[in-house]
Amino acid sequence: MIVFLFFNIHFSTAQTYPRPEIDVMQWAEEIFAVQDEDLNYEDIYESLLQFYQNPLDLNKAKYEDLVQLFVLNESQMQAFLVHRNKFGEFLTIYELQTIPTFTIDVIKKLLPFVIIEETSIKKGSQNLWQRIQKDGTGYALFRTDRTLETKKGYTEQASESQKYTGSPWRTYGRVRYSKAQDFSIGFTLEKDAGEQFIWQPQTRQYGFDFYSFHAFVQGEKRLKSLAIGDFQLQIGQGLLLAGGFAIGKGAETVQTVRRPTTGLRPYTSALETGFFRGIGATYQLSEEISLTGFISRIRRNGQVNIEGDSLLEDNNADGTIQNVALTGFHRTTREINGKSRFLELTTGTHLLYKPKKNPFEIGFTFLHTQFDKPLQREFRSQKDAVRYQFEFSGQTNYNIGTHFSYQYQNLSFFGEGAISKSGGKGGIAGVLGSLTPALDFALVMRYYDRNFHAFFGEALREGSRNINEQGIYWGIKFTPNRQWKMAAYYDYFRFPWLRFRVDAPSSGSEWLCRITHNFTKKINVFAQIREERKDRNLSSEVSNTTFQSIGEGIRRNYWLAAEYKTEKNFTWNTRWQASTFEIGGKTSFGWALVQDLEYSFQKLRIFGRIALFETDDFDTRQYVLERDVLWFFALPPYYGQGQRRYVGIEYAIHKKCKIWLKWVEFQFPNLKEIGTAGENIEGNTRTDIRMQIKYNF
Repeated sequence: MIVFLFFNIHFSTAQTYPRPEIDVMQWAEEIFAVQDEDLNYEDIYESLLQFYQNPLDLNKAKYEDLVQLFVLNESQMQAFLVHRNKFGEFLTIYELQTIPTFTIDVIKKLLPFVIIEETSIKKGSQNLWQRIQKDGTGYALFRTDRTLETKKGYTEQASESQKYTGSPWRTYGRVRYSKAQDFSIGFTLEKDAGEQFIWQPQTRQYGFDFYSFHAFVQGEKRLKSLAIGDFQLQIGQGLLLAGGFAIGKGAETVQTVRRPTTGLRPYTSALETGFFRGIGATYQLSEEISLTGFISRIRRNGQVNIEGDSLLEDNNADGTIQNVALTGFHRTTREINGKSRFLELTTGTHLLYKPKKNPFEIGFTFLHTQFDKPLQREFRSQKDAVRYQFEFSGQTNYNIGTHFSYQYQNLSFFGEGAISKSGGKGGIAGVLGSLTPALDFALVMRYYDRNFHAFFGEALREGSRNINEQGIYWGIKFTPNRQWKMAAYYDYFRFPWLRFRVDAPSSGSEWLCRITHNFTKKINVFAQIREERKDRNLSSEVSNTTFQSIGEGIRRNYWLAAEYKTEKNFTWNTRWQASTFEIGGKTSFGWALVQDLEYSFQKLRIFGRIALFETDDFDTRQYVLERDVLWFFALPPYYGQGQRRYVGIEYAIHKKCKIWLKWVEFQFPNLKEIGTAGENIEGNTRTDIRMQIKYNF
């Protein structure tokens, strides 16, 4: 050991160890239980990307930093902290092997997200400008894609409400320059397919449809962090401020149901919702108390009711907000008319008390949001008036909340509670821990009033928002050895008031079980089953006049997958998945069979897929994550009868530059047209191409 450490002290540096790139598909399959459209995968991947681009220094990583990675359980995190306190700073990344509870598999999962920084250059020895000039690394990325077939929205046959004003090319660009745990500067721009690239201030169009910029600094003396431009905040369990990164229920049944307080973080996604635009800062009042404050002023998308409203209407005109748009599309005349239609002004403060020698923290949060126009729904029927009577309306909202966390040995207790201006209350509390080195568990309870309004919260839930829900969640994970792993959860929930397509108070439950077996280092197999029972209207027709009878819908998902890797960088991955849906005495069925192939040779990587599928209806559609260009999520629904195939190429033309190309095709032999409205394509084939280039500097 002395010889080993001597060698690493004199010849190893933090930058000589090459951090492996993230295998996105493998990571996603281990975390996400059932892939569907309910999760915001792009935002989740953006957060994962930020962890990868800003790796944790093992000698500075705190408990709340380790929690975010979803790699270590409670006993492993405590063992890591005890080891560092006892033996001092890590000298090399390989020292992780000396921690008893750290297996090789755990270390492999951890490596992409951690580093050991050079200790010879102290951060405080240079000012910020000097560090930006000398210590940062950056990249520039450009991506474009389109559908080759002509969609109806681009033709003369399209109606005025369907006609797209721009080209079918989607364009995306990003530049970022940063140093881990120090600073980050960057901007993002995007134009979706069908959107115009035009400079027309009267319609609020300025070249690209979306721009984002951030400048972020950490650890400048008492100023712990400063964010200018676009940013997010993660506070407590995400009841009021969620930071955009929420996985919740999944195949990782324990670690993902608890969230740490990380405070300010830069926003780099192209998603046009879920972030603040302005300035925020965290100041260390003392060794144990920090204060965060922010102010955000941003225009949001939505439809505004103004008499004589047109594209040339002044944004400051009096009127009411009818709805808030979350898609970010501005392709048609109506969508353009909803671009940046109302102003949202949000201010907030967060006070955090965290003793240095006590594994306890408590925080207090205050938020205030004001719109320049009141939000007032126009109900088309008495039924809608009853269903939505507890939804937010008005021009201002505020929230007051508190959160806590406490670690006792291998147990972690956490919770958060809040109240909104309406008087509605929300709360979440739980405990997770390690009963033995092989057995982890989680227990979480939640309560959200039907009139609880939190615009920026994403706490653990079954519904789409933290409102009108109560529930209790149990999760376990058992890892007896390196070959076997079992994970399971059970979640019971109820909705005290009406919901979309549910015309009565309702309840339901959900459970999942997943078993993984690694036969060898090259072969692994897993099987998974999930059942969800949830009430909904028996009729699929939407009625605005009469309340419908409800029944219990039972959805079951089955998943079986096997992966094989050869010695020559060849990977073979086969999976079969199916689902059934029962309601009102009727049962529908759907399945998909997927074969993935991948081959890597020096600077070249080729990947491809052939998938066959057949579903009886939309309720049994299949979602299968697919490999794509770097930092892009593709999760198309398999619906009807057909096949999907793709082939992609990744090539390093230079040590600092890579390019990606992907061709993908959907084919539906029994259809004469694909899609609806502006997305309609005549024929039974849809073909997409995607190109990307990334340059590191």
